[in-house]
Amino acid sequence: MRRVSLRSLLVAAISTVVVVTGLVLLVVNSPGWPRVQEAFLNGEIFWESAPGIIGKFGTNALLFGIAEILILLFGLLLAVLRSMPGPVFFPVRLLATAYVDIFRAVPGILVIFLLGFGVPGLRLPGMPDWAQDPFFWGVVALTLLYSAYVSEVYRAGIESVHPSQAAAARSLGLSQFQALRFVVVPQAVRRVIPPLLNDFIGLQKDTVLVSFIGVVEIFRQTQIRTQATFNFTPYLVTALVFLVVTIPLARFTDWLVARERDRRYAAAVGATASRARRGRLLGLGR
Repeated sequence: MRRVSLRSLLVAAISTVVVVTGLVLLVVNSPGWPRVQEAFLNGEIFWESAPGIIGKFGTNALLFGIAEILILLFGLLLAVLRSMPGPVFFPVRLLATAYVDIFRAVPGILVIFLLGFGVPGLRLPGMPDWAQDPFFWGVVALTLLYSAYVSEVYRAGIESVHPSQAAAARSLGLSQFQALRFVVVPQAVRRVIPPLLNDFIGLQKDTVLVSFIGVVEIFRQTQIRTQATFNFTPYLVTALVFLVVTIPLARFTDWLVARERDRRYAAAVGATASRARRGRLLGLGR
């Protein structure tokens, strides 16, 4: 078995090297390669642009951090509102559903444009200076957009909790809201952490969209450098920054998914073994 595993690993490594080598040879031997290399892979421009571009990634990180906290809270609130049972809560469920449907349907760049340019353009009396800042409206737009997606993730987690959990909580004297708060929601949140991380990987990349309303972050700084040098190599710097940040987070998400799967499998096996032991004990008793 070990010999077969090593042979499979060796075959996979050799095939990967062959495919990658073939693609590299195909690209570098194409007629337009010298022009593409000069336009996108200029080493001098790369090293000149890298410090300024990397430095602006702090703006994206700040935008991501603020929006992430707001999204987690607002998305959970929307999910809870959509999960409230009974006819008396129908208007609340209807409004929450309408919100989710609208912000999942409208392209994100349109929301950013409408808020970033539309609201300050109203020149409402008494509007503070910080409400004119495009960074503020970028945070608001991303929060409104991603809360709609995250609320659906939360809601799926809430619905995955077996109804017997809430029924048991109610039988112990907890109110419906208390059962939701202390029993259902904690289990739901623990189950949806991996999907939430996937959404936040998307959020991290979408922070560059706020550059269209004037926020000077990593992508806007890249555009400035590109226009100054008449070369596209600064875009390569930005791509590498997001690769370095995003790929470890993606692998961490995969690890969490695998751990959750193993935990559920172990719990299922343990429950099966426990039933088998009880059956044997009952058989001995008879």
